[in-house]
Parts: sequence; C-alpha cells; structure tokens
Amino acid sequence: MKKSLVFILTLIILISFTAKANLVETIAKIKPSVVGVGVYNPLNSPRASLQGTGFVIMLGQHVATNYHVVSNSLDENANEKRVIFAGIGNKPEIYFVEIVSSDPVHDIAILKIISGKLPAVKLSNTEFKPDGTQVAFTGFPIGAVLGLYPVTHRGIISAKTPVVTPSSNSNQLTIAALKRLRNPFYTYQLDATAYPGNSGSAVYLHDTGEVIAIVNKVFVKETKESVLSDPSAITYAIPIKYLNELIEKL
Repeated sequence: MKKSLVFILTLIILISFTAKANLVETIAKIKPSVVGVGVYNPLNSPRASLQGTGFVIMLGQHVATNYHVVSNSLDENANEKRVIFAGIGNKPEIYFVEIVSSDPVHDIAILKIISGKLPAVKLSNTEFKPDGTQVAFTGFPIGAVLGLYPVTHRGIISAKTPVVTPSSNSNQLTIAALKRLRNPFYTYQLDATAYPGNSGSAVYLHDTGEVIAIVNKVFVKETKESVLSDPSAITYAIPIKYLNELIEKL
C-alpha cells in the first residue's frame, strides 16, 4: 500500500513537471509571433501608443487582433498610421499595417504588414475545445509603460457560453440582428486573469502552442477601475473558427 502511494505521488510530480516544461517551450515558441497593436502619430509625444495585442498569422505578413482594438478612426490631418510593435524591450521594431478584413460581430480584425514579415502561429482547425482544456495567452496587459515585455497567463476553458450583442435602440433591430438574438454565437469562458491590454491575445494550448481563440473581454465585478486592482479572473475569448472563416474570405 505504501509503495503504491509513493508510486502515485511520484507519477503526479512527473506529470506536473512535464506539463510545466512543455509550457516553457511553448511560450518561447509563441513569443516571437506576439505583437503590440497601436497608432503612430508624428505630432504626439510619445509618437507611438499601444492599444492592444495581436498575433502573426498565415505566411507571416498578416496579424489578427480584436476589432475593437482597431475600430477607432485615424487622424489623417496629423498623419496618424496604424502600426504593430515587434520584439522585446525599450526599442521595439515598428511595422506599418492596414486593415484588410474585419468582423465586428465576432470582434475580429485582420491587419496586413505593409513591408516585412514575422514568424506566424499555427491556428487550430477544430471548432471548439472541451471544458477543462489547459490554455495560456501572451500579451501586453498593462501596455508598454516599461517597454514591450509580453506577459503570459494560464488557465483552463471553464465553459462554452452564448453571446448576445444587445441593440442600443429599436432602429438597430434589423432582420440580421434579430436572427443573432435567436441564434447567438458561442464564446469561451476562461478561468484565467486578463486585463484590458490583453485584448487580441492568442489563446493557445499548453503543449503544442496551437491557437484556439482570441481574448476579447474580461468580466468586470464592480467598476472599470477595479479591473487592475481586483480582477475577476473571468476572461472571454472568441473561438478561432471565426478567424478561420474570415481568412477564407481574403
């Protein structure tokens, strides 16, 4: 009995160690594909501002992020440009990008790097992963106050939950909107802590780094200010199937 207990404990420790080792390797593989998404304004100080996170896809010349990260219009009079930031530290590389496709309903946008190429992630081709799947996501939760330093959080898929986007007034209740109310799409609820800067982060599997979703919002318990001081540890992510569908339309 005693030998069996020792064997079981040893096996648990070995499995835990292997899982951690796999995650370390996976993070190292994912980081070069994680970018900051922001705006460059030559008249501002600082000239560049970080608005969210993105990740490189396809052949290395496109970036996926949330639609709400890039939905604000640019100030053409100030010659504002949309950019991504790559690398780690105080002097990241800046690449100019343009929006080539977007899906506001599922909060997804695809950007094209105007000049240059970066390592791309591998996207999952499965529709949904089961509850309990171990995941991680890497992004910029507090922006770039101290430089560009990607941060990784981990957790599990807690549930697959329906999402309904309410209309602010009756004029927006189109046939398409009513159809969405009757047939809402599904999103992942994660048992993991994310912050506003994580919007657009790739959610990937611990062991392979295969991307299965995109972080798009966090549950706020009280006020927006409490997101940083008292996070809810409830994060929502858009399944990658919707990004795959958008890619097919390019």
